[in-house]
Amino acid sequence: MRPLLRAILCGLLGAAAAAPALAREVRHAALVPVERAATDCFAETIGNNAAALAHARTGHWYEAAGVIGFLCRPEVEAMMRAHDARYGEGAGWRYFRGAYTRHLGRELEGRLAPLLRTQSVATAAPRGDAEPPAEPKP
Repeated sequence: MRPLLRAILCGLLGAAAAAPALAREVRHAALVPVERAATDCFAETIGNNAAALAHARTGHWYEAAGVIGFLCRPEVEAMMRAHDARYGEGAGWRYFRGAYTRHLGRELEGRLAPLLRTQSVATAAPRGDAEPPAEPKP
C-alpha cells in the first residue's frame, strides 16, 4: 500500500510542478498571432528595403529593423498592448525590448534566407559594349 501511495503523491506533486509551466504556455498561445503579425511586418518590410536588406545580409538585424521599424509600429504596439492586457502594465514594453528582440534576428534570418543568399547568374547574351565577334579567317 505504501509504494502505491508514494507513487500517487509523487504523481500529484509532479503534475502540480508542471501546472505553472503549462499555464504559461496556454496564456502565451493567445499572444502568438500578434507576435507573428509583428514579425511578418518586419520580414516583409526589410525584404522590400535595400538599406535594411544590406544590414540583414551582414547579420546586423537590430540595424535592419531600425531602418524600417516605424513602418511596423501598429503591429508592435498591438503586440505590446496584448502583453500588457495579459501580464500587466509595462509587460509589453519589457517583452518587446527583451525576449522578442533577442529572438527576432533568428526569425528574420529564417524567413529572409532566400533574399540573403548571394547568387551569381551567368548569361550567354553578349554585353552591349562588347566587341563584335571576329570574322573567321579563310
